[in-house]
Amino acid sequence: MSENLSAFAYLFASVCFIMALRGLSSPLTARMGNIYGIVGMIVAVVTTLAAPNVLSFSMILLGMLIGGAIGTIIALKIEMTALPQLVAAFHSLVGLAAVFVAAAAFYEPAAYGIGVPGDIHVASLVEMSIGTAIGAITFTGSIVAFAKLQGLVSGAPVVFAGQHALNAFLGLLMIGLVVWFCGEESTALFWAIVLLAGVIGLLIIIPIGGADMPVVISMLNSYSGWAACGIGFTLANPALIVTGALVGSSGAILSYIMCKGMNRSFFNVILGGFGADDAAAGPAGGDGDKTVRQGSADDAAFIMKNAGSVIIVPGYGMAVAQAQHALREMAELLKAEGIKVSYAIHPVAGRMPGHMNVLLAEANVPYDEVFELEQINRDFASTDVAFVIGANDVTNPVAKTDPASPIYGMPILDVENSGTVLFVKRSLSPGYAGVDNVLFYRDNTMMLFDDAKTMCEDIVNALGSM
Repeated sequence: MSENLSAFAYLFASVCFIMALRGLSSPLTARMGNIYGIVGMIVAVVTTLAAPNVLSFSMILLGMLIGGAIGTIIALKIEMTALPQLVAAFHSLVGLAAVFVAAAAFYEPAAYGIGVPGDIHVASLVEMSIGTAIGAITFTGSIVAFAKLQGLVSGAPVVFAGQHALNAFLGLLMIGLVVWFCGEESTALFWAIVLLAGVIGLLIIIPIGGADMPVVISMLNSYSGWAACGIGFTLANPALIVTGALVGSSGAILSYIMCKGMNRSFFNVILGGFGADDAAAGPAGGDGDKTVRQGSADDAAFIMKNAGSVIIVPGYGMAVAQAQHALREMAELLKAEGIKVSYAIHPVAGRMPGHMNVLLAEANVPYDEVFELEQINRDFASTDVAFVIGANDVTNPVAKTDPASPIYGMPILDVENSGTVLFVKRSLSPGYAGVDNVLFYRDNTMMLFDDAKTMCEDIVNALGSM
């Protein structure tokens, strides 16, 4: 393929990627956004394979078959509730790939047109070292995030005295190693950068608790993009540069939006909790009175049927139980009785932005009934019933009242202001942040202890028999 034709094809692929991001910004256009992304990736891959410096396709084909088979199996088997840790695992592979490509370019620079061993272009060394460092940070950081989300290790923050000073020292040491490597082009320095970056990736993620893990996933997504972008410069591949920059910038913007939605400092998160108050990492207690009011599906059906308005708050428990279809059926029965039904979504409900929106869309819930936190929060005070199905941390009032709580300062859905709160949950266990929800013990709360799907189905049956 000629150089001009390749440039045009890469430009076309880049436009497709931009259109994909634009499409994914709304549920109404998300399907078309995915199509744009698929088309762009096919064009980029075919263009790269048609490059004159690609001499053998056997290893490439083998890698595509292995990776494609693994991806297909995972896509078919993965549960919706496991997507956050899956995303973290995939980010780790992107970071590791960046390190491998940089190592290949360092040992065989002539194959990439960046010089010869011992005399690699300085600009290429800069790109290579930065891409390697970001890639290694992404790899180890994503592994820690995966382990926390999967429950392989505790989701609690790991903090120790002098942690921030150590991170700052290692960051300065990394800059020094990169400068030294660009001047000396030493193999030992290259692997020292990889090792140090891996340690930094570990240290900046372990102090981040479970409540902030959704921001971490988005942040690591940004890191993986910048790692790919840096390696794109080394390979002189325009598509990789543009794609990496798009992923890096969009991930950074999403992280900022999520931090704003959770009232977290963006720079604290990206620097591994730098400046955070370590004393605020302890669990918060309850209201003192630990008695709860327990109800049944019949009770819930009676209360909602006699209400004028109901706001449904879906959460992780709904996703685990796959209760979205039964929930929609319940909502349709309420609407048939003339009851106003709306859905309230927290920015990080279900551990991942958009998680609940996807599940509700899967159940064909009308988009105009689904509202974000800032759009609907004021309506709880005038709502007869808030039906909370599996959401925990995002409804916990201690986020506004207890400075010692790890979720303190995070905006929550003000379901407590509703006339009655119907809370569907299997037990009184705390949420992912490990914080007891004082809402369980409020006088206007009725706990509905059961599997979310079973409870919704029982309520549907009760409504049908009334």
